[in-house]
Amino acid sequence: MAEQRRDQRDQRGARESAGAAGETRRRSVLPEEAHAWGALVATARRTVADGLVVGTSGNVSVRVGDTVLVTPSGVPYDRLAPADTVGVDLDGRQVLGTLLPTSELPMHLAVYRSTDAHAVVHTHAVHATAVSTLVPELPSVHYMSGALGGPVRVAPYATYGTEELAENMLHALTDRSACLLQNHGTIAYGNSLDQAFDRTAQLEWMCRLWLTASSVPGLSPTLLTGEQVAEAGERLRGYGQRGRAAG
Repeated sequence: MAEQRRDQRDQRGARESAGAAGETRRRSVLPEEAHAWGALVATARRTVADGLVVGTSGNVSVRVGDTVLVTPSGVPYDRLAPADTVGVDLDGRQVLGTLLPTSELPMHLAVYRSTDAHAVVHTHAVHATAVSTLVPELPSVHYMSGALGGPVRVAPYATYGTEELAENMLHALTDRSACLLQNHGTIAYGNSLDQAFDRTAQLEWMCRLWLTASSVPGLSPTLLTGEQVAEAGERLRGYGQRGRAAG
């Protein structure tokens, strides 16, 4: 894909620039960052294993204090090692590693600056991306919409990696923890990598459900009302075991 090809060109350029300038100045990775990086890599690999991402088409980040650890641009997740840790501050200045951060860094940073997120997952999941081309909002076909704050909106299309896309995404995320990106994919955040991943997977499942139900000739899926979705959302806030984040 064009995005992956550009990522690969950017990655080569970054390495060449680093070599020409000598050793880049980066601080050492803290123990808590090393632990978080391991969890981030595991989550990124899970997006591929679960079919939410093909190749390096998605990206994952996690916040540790004022540092955002993020997957690098154009590097397959199965090749990532502890020495590949990439981190930036909330202004986007790189503070860890020499690999170039994902081209979607503006979206990740916009989420962290505007919410209490501790982790963000972005994918090109096929059913969710298909829905993003059809409707301005995912129809409320299941009560799990309530777990994401309400009906999932579609952010208008903008070129990947741009501030325009990040701005469109933020509008779609108002009072929500996930949204669709038109002709692009999904983005979801949470208070942990597990929660951000689970929300991503739930969104893809709901999109698949709606597409399946909508495909039956002569019939239309029954949709939930706004009140029903809101009531489910309230109940889901207390779902799960105490001391553990609800999915």
